[in-house]
Amino acid sequence: MADLPRLTVEQIQPALEQWLEVEFSFLHVDTLASALAVLPREEQDFLLNWVKRITTTNIEIAYQFAKRIVEMPAHMDRRVIEAWALHAMDTYDRAGLRPALLVINNATNFAHLNHERAVGAAFDDISGILLAFVRGLSGRQLKLAQGDAVYTDSETLYLPPVVAQLQSTEDNFQLCKAMVAYMWAQTRFGTFRANLSEALSLYPDSERALKQFHALEAIRLDACISRELPGLFREMQRLRNLLGDCLSPPAGWEKHAQALSSPKANVADSLRLLAKIYSDAIPGTACYQGELRPEEVAICMAARMTREKILLRVKLAQFVEEISKKTGQEREAPPRFDVPQTEADDEKNDLSQMALTLDDMPIAPPDGVRQLLTSIQLDWGEIPPEHLSPAGDGEYDLSLYQEQTQDPDAVWQGTYHEEGATFYSEWDCGRLHYRKNWCVMREKDVFPVHDSFVSDVLQKHSGLIKHLRRVFEAMRDENRVLKRQAQGDEVDIDALVEALADARDGSEMNDRLFQRMHRTERNIAVIFMVDMSGSTKGWINDAERESLVLLCETLETLGDRYAIYGFSGITRKRCELYRIKRIDEPYNDEVRARISGIRPQDYTRMGFAIRHLTHLLNEVEARTKLLITLSDGKPDDYFDGYRGEYGFEDTRKALQEAQRCGIHPFCITIDTEARDYLPHLYGAVNYTVIDDVKKLPLKVADIYRRLTT
Repeated sequence: MADLPRLTVEQIQPALEQWLEVEFSFLHVDTLASALAVLPREEQDFLLNWVKRITTTNIEIAYQFAKRIVEMPAHMDRRVIEAWALHAMDTYDRAGLRPALLVINNATNFAHLNHERAVGAAFDDISGILLAFVRGLSGRQLKLAQGDAVYTDSETLYLPPVVAQLQSTEDNFQLCKAMVAYMWAQTRFGTFRANLSEALSLYPDSERALKQFHALEAIRLDACISRELPGLFREMQRLRNLLGDCLSPPAGWEKHAQALSSPKANVADSLRLLAKIYSDAIPGTACYQGELRPEEVAICMAARMTREKILLRVKLAQFVEEISKKTGQEREAPPRFDVPQTEADDEKNDLSQMALTLDDMPIAPPDGVRQLLTSIQLDWGEIPPEHLSPAGDGEYDLSLYQEQTQDPDAVWQGTYHEEGATFYSEWDCGRLHYRKNWCVMREKDVFPVHDSFVSDVLQKHSGLIKHLRRVFEAMRDENRVLKRQAQGDEVDIDALVEALADARDGSEMNDRLFQRMHRTERNIAVIFMVDMSGSTKGWINDAERESLVLLCETLETLGDRYAIYGFSGITRKRCELYRIKRIDEPYNDEVRARISGIRPQDYTRMGFAIRHLTHLLNEVEARTKLLITLSDGKPDDYFDGYRGEYGFEDTRKALQEAQRCGIHPFCITIDTEARDYLPHLYGAVNYTVIDDVKKLPLKVADIYRRLTT
């Protein structure tokens, strides 16, 4: 294919005038068009495409981008230009126009730092993977956050924004994984079980003592990781080799290293050896070692140890009270809880399997108690007896010690809407890229309304409910015929006819000639996403609520796991998801009251809701996962551009993300115009339009039956 001719000034200038809206912006593009006209056609198309994409974010940024590109004597390669443009747009999203223009005007520095951006492991990109990794390790449920260095306060693991010490993205990711594993080992194997600030203050130079102690602990923790995670430890050693870290202990430390590598070594051994090597040369640190910050650890641990003692004692008291209610007998003697020790060596203990006894009889720990026991064991090295004494009535004010969550409505009323919120990216079809952390989302509970709505629905549709229950009961563990089997109970007539036809024309005869009955076990998880926008006011809201009552009443018969969430919002700064029923929550009077309490709210911003519910479904183990939307209209929001193509494309992208996760989206709508846009969003067969809102309660359960059989 021949190369296309260059675009002329007369062709480039009108396009720039249209994209940059020169009639209103008064920007001069003639010089810019002339500079672009001398470039090769391929380069012209590439740069003009990016100018057009940037104008969807901000015209001034696009104009300055184009000026800087043509002014540069040696153009950056395309990968760098793309990263530079996206970084400028992301900066505009986060901080506004002035910081974004600084990014544009600092192109040379951006190119210089591009190695970090090209091959570095960015915290935003890897934090989700690393959090899942560290949550899979034994011990405390740690958190992951972005910080100014690699360190932990014993509760949160901190990583820098970008790690780019190695030459490939994969190696830098593995280095981040090693950093996380090392910090986990500090919490798991007792580095902070000693009062480090007090122990190190005994030395003339506490900073020197801290570095030497850190080197000793690195030897001990490396040995612990090599026993617990041998595959990862080999990878950590490979990373050290790549960076030229010294792998052998410093001269004269051989005996110390041997002692610290013993499975019985602990932090007390490191502190004991510190006195012997304090004056030695300070060894280099491993690439994954990070920093020790004893003061931050001490503050975090002090608060946690007090809080967890109180919470454990209160939970044990509640557990004893529940037992008394079930048995109907008052205890004559005080309860005696204990945690049997099966291993003298803490490192070999499976902390997730810690047992609990009551009056020397083994019991299943109540909800949340096992995790408390694990965390207390890590901090103390044991479970102190006083922690196992149930709290007395009114002994503690739990509001002072339980994790505080802010009322979402109270936060919305202030200026810092982002505080404590969850952020979701949003697809910008003009930019052809995500706006990072663009939507500010909060989960809220629907205010329960204890009225007669549910009982009225049950009475109104009593006959339909009986019918649906019979249908759903038949769906449970139903038998299905598997055809074309190699062996079975009966001959498959269709397969036999085809096989005989093959044999007659000389083809090889298929031996799969049987059929047999197979009992299928349902393994389904579904979330119903209910439109709570203002347009549902009136008949639509009533129909949605009736549909949910009928669904719940019949799904309880079927036994499928299901959740119900409503969604609404107004602009990207106030995206709200309403909890009606969690997937692990029983269908009870509280859930019925929440269904009754569903009320119209604001607008129909859908992308954030789909992404969050996809995240929730990803945490559920199920063979089939469904995300079913009940809606009365198209994606829409107020003022900030979500209306129209932008909202459609973001919703479509969110649905594609769900499908890539193995989730099947489906939409039930009463919008008579939905056939114009739902095929583009959901596909040709993944939606249904109900022409009369009054039919909605009658149809939803039947649609669910067809979707899951």
